[in-house]
Amino acid sequence: MRAEEKYMKRCLELAQLASGNTAPNPMVGSVVVHQGRIIGEGYHQLYGQAHAEANAIRSVKDRSLLPASTLYVNLEPCSHHGNTPPCSELIVEEGIPRVVIGSIDTSSRVSGRGIQILKEGGCEVRTGVLEGPCRYLNRRFFTYHERQRPYVILKWAQTVDGFLDKERRKEDPIQPIWITNDVSRHLVHKWRSEEQAILVGSRTALKDNPSLNVREWHGKDPLRLLIDRDLEIDETYRMVHDELPLVVFTGQNSDDAREQELSRYKVEVVRLDFETDPIPQIFDYLYQRKILSVFVEGGRYTLHRFLDTGQWDEARVFMGNRMFHSGVKAPSFPAVASYETTELKDTRLYWFRNG
Repeated sequence: MRAEEKYMKRCLELAQLASGNTAPNPMVGSVVVHQGRIIGEGYHQLYGQAHAEANAIRSVKDRSLLPASTLYVNLEPCSHHGNTPPCSELIVEEGIPRVVIGSIDTSSRVSGRGIQILKEGGCEVRTGVLEGPCRYLNRRFFTYHERQRPYVILKWAQTVDGFLDKERRKEDPIQPIWITNDVSRHLVHKWRSEEQAILVGSRTALKDNPSLNVREWHGKDPLRLLIDRDLEIDETYRMVHDELPLVVFTGQNSDDAREQELSRYKVEVVRLDFETDPIPQIFDYLYQRKILSVFVEGGRYTLHRFLDTGQWDEARVFMGNRMFHSGVKAPSFPAVASYETTELKDTRLYWFRNG
C-alpha cells in the first residue's frame, strides 16, 4: 500500500468515529505526517465544534515541525466562515507546505475554493487519493448537495419464504411480529442512530405502534416521519405521546380537528398533494430542514413507493429464519445483492442503486 493511501485510510477511520454526530456537516478525519510519522490527528467530532484539520493541527506537540509536514484529509478543507473559521486559511497560517485530499467538497459553499486558498497560500495540493472510499463515507452529504435531496436507505425484514408480515385482523394485537433475532434488532437501532430521519407509512404505525427511537443503542434519536394521508394516528400511539418530535405528512383534505388534537403534542402536520407523487414533496421538506439522510422502515406499500419510482439509494434487507407461508409479500429485486452476511441464522443483504 502506498504511503498516501495508508494515511488516507487513517483519515477515514477517524472520520467514521463521529458517525451520526456531524450532520448536516460531513464526516472528516485528518492526520499530520512528518518524515513518515504521524505527529497529529483529529476528526470533526460534533456538529458546531472544531473541524478535523484544526483538531489535528492542535494535537501536534511540536508545532515547529508543521512547516516540514504534510496534512492529509478525506474532504477538501472548508473555505467559509461558519461555526468555525476556514480550515484552508488555518493550514496556510500554520505554514504546512503540502496537503493531500481524498475528495473535493462539491457543496456550493466550498466547491474547489478551499483548494484555491491553499494553492494561493503556497501549498502543494494533491487530490483524489482513495476518492471512491472518501465519497462513499460521505455519500449522504454528497447526495444532499449534488441532488438536492436526502440519501434514502430502505430497510425491511422478511421471512425465508418472502413475507414481510402476517395478514392482520382488526382484533389482532397492535404490536410488531418479529422476524429477526435480538442481534439484528440491536443493529437496526445502531443504524437508526446514524441517520437524521426515519420514515414509516400509516399501516406500520397503526399495526405495530412503533417508537422508532434508538432505545437499544446509544446516540441521537432520528426525526420521526409518518406518511398518513387520512390522518388516522391519534394520541394513543407511542409516536405521538412519547415527547419525541414527529412530522406527519397528510393529505390536503384530512381532518382539521385531528390536526388540532395532535398539535398539543410534539407533532408537526405537513399537508401534501397526494394527487401527485408525495415523495418529491417530502424530499423538498427534508432538504429545507437540512436533513441529509432518511431511513425508510415502512411496510410493503411505502417501500414500493420508493422502489417503483427509483427514489432510493441503498437497501438493507434482513432474512430471518422464519416461515409465514402466507401474508404480506416482501418486495423483490431482480438483481443479485451487492453483498451479504449471515449472523446467528439471520442473513443481511445489501443493495446500492448507483454501484
